[in-house]
Amino acid sequence: MAAANRISRIRNIGIIAHIDAGKTTLTERILYYTGKTHRIGEVHDGQATMDWMPEEQERGITITSAVTTCIWQGKEIHIIDTPGHVDFTMEVERSLRVLDGAIGVFCAVGGVEPQSETVWHQADRYRVPKMAFVNKMDRLGANFQGTVDQMREMLGINPLVMNIPWGAEDEFKGIIDLVREKLILWDEATEGVEFEYVDIPDELQEEAALAREQMLETLADADDGIMEKYLEGEDIEPREIHAAVRRACIALKVVPIFCGSALRNKGVQPVLDAIGRYLPSPADIPPVKGENPVTGEIEEREPKNNAPLAALAFKVQMDQGRKMTYVRVYSGRLKAGDEVWNPGQQKKEKAARILQMHANKRERVKEAGAGEIVAVMGLKHSVTGDTLCDAAHPILLEPINAYEPVISVAVEPKTTGDQEKIESALAKLAEEDPTFVVKFNDETGQTIISGMGELHLEVLVHRLLREFNAPVRVGKPQVVYRETIQGRATVTEKFDRDIGGSRHVAGITLTVEPADRGEGNSVTSNLDPDALPEGYEDLIVDTLKQGLESGVLQGYPMIDVRATVDDVSFDESQSSDIAFRAVSAMALNRACSQAEPILLEPMMRVEVLVPEAFMGEVIGDLNSRNGRVEEIKPRGPVQAVMAVAPLSRMFGYSTALRSNTQGRGTFTMVFSHYDPVSS
Repeated sequence: MAAANRISRIRNIGIIAHIDAGKTTLTERILYYTGKTHRIGEVHDGQATMDWMPEEQERGITITSAVTTCIWQGKEIHIIDTPGHVDFTMEVERSLRVLDGAIGVFCAVGGVEPQSETVWHQADRYRVPKMAFVNKMDRLGANFQGTVDQMREMLGINPLVMNIPWGAEDEFKGIIDLVREKLILWDEATEGVEFEYVDIPDELQEEAALAREQMLETLADADDGIMEKYLEGEDIEPREIHAAVRRACIALKVVPIFCGSALRNKGVQPVLDAIGRYLPSPADIPPVKGENPVTGEIEEREPKNNAPLAALAFKVQMDQGRKMTYVRVYSGRLKAGDEVWNPGQQKKEKAARILQMHANKRERVKEAGAGEIVAVMGLKHSVTGDTLCDAAHPILLEPINAYEPVISVAVEPKTTGDQEKIESALAKLAEEDPTFVVKFNDETGQTIISGMGELHLEVLVHRLLREFNAPVRVGKPQVVYRETIQGRATVTEKFDRDIGGSRHVAGITLTVEPADRGEGNSVTSNLDPDALPEGYEDLIVDTLKQGLESGVLQGYPMIDVRATVDDVSFDESQSSDIAFRAVSAMALNRACSQAEPILLEPMMRVEVLVPEAFMGEVIGDLNSRNGRVEEIKPRGPVQAVMAVAPLSRMFGYSTALRSNTQGRGTFTMVFSHYDPVSS
């Protein structure tokens, strides 16, 4: 019973937002008010607890998701503070995969910014219940209602406003709690630790009554119990409202919305209360599902300590050269020293030590139960997305999908003696980050590293020097192109050669045709079941899949190609694996060469926020980069210019934008799709 009670008290939450919306600032206040830290660390001073990497402290941004645990009113809150920069979207993705709830932080001035939209929809994909905090109510241009309206329109949510601000900008004084019908005022002398509930002033009574009526109306639409009382005009107790908001939030019917200013220490405690009241515990969400790798059947694991172990490795981090794996335990217990089974890698692993993390600080624990997020030392083979389970009750949980890198640079050691050290360091960084890919080009002898953007690669190159003492020279950024075909081609290819004194013979008829953009590659076979001995058909299909990884124009991977094996010729005495591999590769190359191959380049969705006075220069510059302006929207005191532009023309754009707008323009850029390369 005690274990079940503990699970119901756990909250696994993530804090998600656009860069500079105030995620880390909010987290710092949460840690301070829950007694986890004894001073408030500020991002702008490079002192934030959760931004512990030197790279984060210098740049004032979050780069890696950090985990911590704190206690508030009997609830054990596991928090993951995630990055807001688009280059580190994978950190958000893998965090949301293991979380039960999320808090979206929105700037009251900027509203719903591009990356806010991206991370919100990532959470939607995993059906994560969410609440929102409209931050920076003290800033010039703060507009609470405008931000709520944007959230309704752009995120497609049903906002449930739980408190409203008293004043804005310099006049922001406190918050009206619509459930208790009280005004909350914070004591600035105690850094917001002390606050009081007072009666709502007369001049705010009408506004508060209207907002409360709207809250109850929205809640009545989402909850039958409230609907009944609301229609009959009965008084609704605060505890009934809290219970109904919790049900509606977990069912994804509403998003509770709060406001405040984390930097000014106002509005944080109501958010902490709401985490415990409205967001789900591991016991409130459906049991995790996975495939039994032995039977192929889908099985469930309930969040109970006495169930078989099922856990997901969601993040790998190198800690002073040693591998540390972050794990979410869904069911069962994971004990220090336990041997566990990794069904994806088909390997046994030993959980040597289990650690509870507080950013980069740690505390050793003997075991982790259902619902907990911990770090494990000693897992040699496990990578992001791997399942850990009980060997007697195997299960394979849904893995975490990585994003395709869009930008590459060549790196080489500054001295020849550093080659091995750099190869080892790059391998460790690639194990940490699934969106970071390292390849060696045999033709040029170069090591090519690929990632999600210029900042992503810049940070990794700095880490090579700082953490691994492996300085490198870096080439100019290169775009990661793709190839595809526009036409259909059918070829028949023969292979007949003497190799090592034996004759090797095979033949194949192959058709290639374009698939819809975004569909991906597919290889199918139309052969009769008895056309080939067992194993040959799989060998041909595997060879064709590998062949599509390098195209016929410049060797870039091919995308959206359908290849179909129509026929084969087989000789029992002379056909071999070697012959079928060779003839399949030759046929694919010739068929793709005849099917109008083209080069594709990554197109980026760009959003530029710029004062109206500089609109002409910004649009002219985007046009000169082959950009296509799709929409211009007013957003408070600035204009938001939405455009699509080729990545190859966007290098150095931040410098050009600063120059064109006297430093007043800002932009974000995310990968959109692949298009044929413009002339």
